[in-house]
Amino acid sequence: MAATRQERNTGPIRLGMVGGGRGAFIGGVHRIAARLDGEFTLVAGALSSDPERAMASGADLGLDPARTYASFEAMAKAEAARPDGVEAVAIVTPNHVHFPAAAAFLKAGIHVICDKPLTSTLADAKKLKALAQKSGRLFVLTHNYTGYPMVRQARAMVAKGMLGDIRLVQAEYPQDWLSEPVEKSGHKQAVWRTDPAMTGAGGASGDIGTHAYNLARFVCGLDLDRLSADLDSFVAGRRVDDNLHVLLRFKAKGKAPAAKGMIWASQVAPGNENGLKLRIYGSRGGLEWVQADPNYLWHAPLGEPKRLITRGGAGSNEAAARVTRIPSGHPEGYLEGFANIYAEAARAIRAARTGRKPPKDVIFPTVEDGVEGVAFVAACVASSKKNGAWTKLDK
Repeated sequence: MAATRQERNTGPIRLGMVGGGRGAFIGGVHRIAARLDGEFTLVAGALSSDPERAMASGADLGLDPARTYASFEAMAKAEAARPDGVEAVAIVTPNHVHFPAAAAFLKAGIHVICDKPLTSTLADAKKLKALAQKSGRLFVLTHNYTGYPMVRQARAMVAKGMLGDIRLVQAEYPQDWLSEPVEKSGHKQAVWRTDPAMTGAGGASGDIGTHAYNLARFVCGLDLDRLSADLDSFVAGRRVDDNLHVLLRFKAKGKAPAAKGMIWASQVAPGNENGLKLRIYGSRGGLEWVQADPNYLWHAPLGEPKRLITRGGAGSNEAAARVTRIPSGHPEGYLEGFANIYAEAARAIRAARTGRKPPKDVIFPTVEDGVEGVAFVAACVASSKKNGAWTKLDK
């Protein structure tokens, strides 16, 4: 997945990071993904809103103290003024910081790689989209499951018409880690994810429901017309949803009847860790992919025996091969999928260095996908408040 010799031009891309300091989970994931192909080098950071922790976290990572900042505002201003300043920034904070941090760096002329969801409110998502478009900088949203080889395989098979007209799209993402009120014990990841001031109006809908929705649309290639949602907060006192059931009605494509779908996402389903699953059925066959076993894709052509397609094995296509890193039969998954998003971002940034557009085969979630995700959450919340009334996305 590393850039070709022609694409590399000048050396590693100088990367900064906002958030991701001591005690953070996703920051470490981003750093691993960024360096897996040698495309990025981390040179600066505003790693915590606590200045003391920010400096200590920078020291942990070997950053120059002069480029370890107490705030993202100071970092954006200082790095934009340096001849060797960061070219891109990874934003790995709680949701409510995504908008102000991304806005600061876009205004400074710096590319943004942001964790999902895009923002904590739909109003901020729309503002950020407008700002990103005005800035001319790249905006990459790390919906990492779109980087898995067999997800790319499935997308290409659907686009090629191998399933015929799409009729049914089903995605689910159950977890169990919030089955008890662990936020009350000070669990860092739970505290901010259950605080609407930090995570937004949606809990599970924003945290994992957006992943399920993004994955479904990425593979099926259909636009949503409207949804009907039933959200619950099963844990007493919880201020955001921890379980959602959503019915989907997609827009008709061509002469085919409009497809329908369902999403179930839960953080209170005991026995489930990260049970992301996607099933798509059309007039000529179906596909099934399970994140816990990501190197395999089941293809069921209508009237024929079910077939197992393996990453790098017989039946795998060029879309999968391009983001495959190791030989078939070896596990390849979460970190590599994340790294594929960074590798795609690197190819686009290298093209931007010389004023070119990204290569046509580069695929990554964009700010538009981010607005779609936040609009999905807002529609789910609005629909559920109206007893599941059919609701359109406000994009």
